Amino acid sequence: MFSKIKTNKFTQNFSERIERASQTINNADAVLIGAGAGLSAAAGLQYSGPKFKCEFADYIEHYGFPDLYTSAFHEFATEEERWTRWARHIDFIRYRPGAMPLYRKLLELVGNKNYFVITTNVDAQFRKAGFDKNRIFEVQGDYGLMQCAAGCHDTLYDNSETVIAINANAKDFTVDSQFVPRCPVCGGRMDVHIRVNSHFVENSDWHDMMERYCSFVDNNKKSRLVLLEFGVGFNTPTIIRFPFERITYTNPNATLIRVNQSYPQSADEISSQTISFAENSTTVLKQLSRFSCSKTY
Repeated sequence: MFSKIKTNKFTQNFSERIERASQTINNADAVLIGAGAGLSAAAGLQYSGPKFKCEFADYIEHYGFPDLYTSAFHEFATEEERWTRWARHIDFIRYRPGAMPLYRKLLELVGNKNYFVITTNVDAQFRKAGFDKNRIFEVQGDYGLMQCAAGCHDTLYDNSETVIAINANAKDFTVDSQFVPRCPVCGGRMDVHIRVNSHFVENSDWHDMMERYCSFVDNNKKSRLVLLEFGVGFNTPTIIRFPFERITYTNPNATLIRVNQSYPQSADEISSQTISFAENSTTVLKQLSRFSCSKTY
C-alpha cells in the first residue's frame, strides 16, 4: 500500500478538478498543508538554471558544480572554503529573497481556515509570507540557523551576521579563519541547521512543533480535512507524502489534493478521495484562489 508504482488516472479535465478542489477547500473544517522542494522551485527559488548560473558562475567554472544542491555536498579541503560557499548559498536562497508571490497566494487561499503546515523546505518562505509561525513545522531545519556539527548541545544560533561577514570578506573561494564559526561549547565545527546526518539538532522548539502537528492531525482525524500537498516527491516520502496518504485512508471525510508535476499519482486505495494535478503549482493556486471563500477561523 502507498507505493509510488500505484497510480490513479485523471478522470476529470483541469477545470473540473479545480472546481472540485475549490469546493472541497471551501467546505473543509481544516486544511493540512504539506510542502516540498517543488513548491519553492515553482515560486522561483531555483537551485539550477539561469539564476544559479549567473550567481555561481565562478564556482561552476572552478569546481564544475552542476547545481546548487550538488554543491552543498562537496568535500572542501578547509572549513574556510566550506563556509565561503555556504555563505553565498544561504544569502542567495534564504536572506536575499523576500516572500515569494506564490506563497502569498497560498496564504490567501487558506489564511482564514483552521490550517497547519508541515514542510521539508528550509528557506523560511512560509514565515516570510505571513503564515502563523506557531502553525509551521519545519521538519528539516532552517538555512538561517546553525548548530554544533557534532550536536554537543541543542542551542541553535542565528547565522545572519556570519553570512554577511563571510560574503563581505571572501576572496578566491575562501575567507580568513576569523570569520568561520566555531562551536562556543566544544570549539568544534559548526553546521547549517539542516538535516544531513544523525547530529541534526531537534531542540525543544522542534519537539513542540512536532507535538502541535500531531495534535492537529489527531484533532481532525474524523473532520472534513483537506490535505493540500505541493511538490512532494520521493526524496523523503516518509515525512509528508506517505503520511498524507495514510491520514486520507483512515479518514473517509478527508480529501488529498496533490499538486506535483512529476509524481501526481496517489495510492489506488484512496483514488476516490484524491484530486491530482500534474499542472504547475502557480497555475493551480491561481485558479483555486478564484473560487476561495474561506470561513473565518
